[in-house]
Amino acid sequence: MVATTELDQACADAVELARVAAQRRSGVFGVGEHLGVEAEDTRVATHYFACTHPGYPGWRWSVTVARASRARTVTVSEVLMVPGEGSLLAPPWVPWADRISAGDILPGTLLPPAPDDTRLVPGYTGGENAADADPAEWAQTRAVVSELGLGRAKLLSEEGRDQTVERWMAGDGGPDNQMTQLSPALCETCGFMIGIAGKLGRVFGVCANQFSPSDGQIVAHDHGCGGHSDAPAPKRGVKLGVPVWDTMSVDHALFD
Repeated sequence: MVATTELDQACADAVELARVAAQRRSGVFGVGEHLGVEAEDTRVATHYFACTHPGYPGWRWSVTVARASRARTVTVSEVLMVPGEGSLLAPPWVPWADRISAGDILPGTLLPPAPDDTRLVPGYTGGENAADADPAEWAQTRAVVSELGLGRAKLLSEEGRDQTVERWMAGDGGPDNQMTQLSPALCETCGFMIGIAGKLGRVFGVCANQFSPSDGQIVAHDHGCGGHSDAPAPKRGVKLGVPVWDTMSVDHALFD
């Protein structure tokens, strides 16, 4: 059985004292009717008053009063405005690292990767080159690069590469869109496509057609647009010769 704290009568009767304290603190927010009192501890109680400000529906003024042992005078301990039932609250706080999304990095924004970011591996592991046919030769190269302080400290991991492929394939430069469906041919046969190195180059390239909406962007080999280098020229109408029988002009000599 949970023990309950007995409400001190002197603290319970200090309604006007609590109201004055709330009014001094409220400013333009206003103090409304007395909503009740609750025992907080021995000779400690909290009075609640309605907040009359239209921008804070359901909020209450919380005024905690206390009485020292063997004392008759009640004093104010704390004045706060707290939410009540049905009050308007701000959404739960979400850390910046959890709410940032693609495209949120702006000039001056810093987004360092997490220490355990699975998209990256240390540069000394070789990244894509770690699976070369001659690991001994790559180990020697890696040792020289490390000794000279050259190369990148971090490289894209296999998991990071898989996530990139999935994201790019689902984007505007992928194959599953109306642009590709209406294109005369695919990017892999286009003269404006620039190849990229590494394993991603087996699937993607960069568009170099200034008239294409994908200019300067990554596109899949099986993407396509109307700016393909082999797009057929539009057929022009056949130029008609002089008619054999002229039915349009009038010979005025016949009417003289």
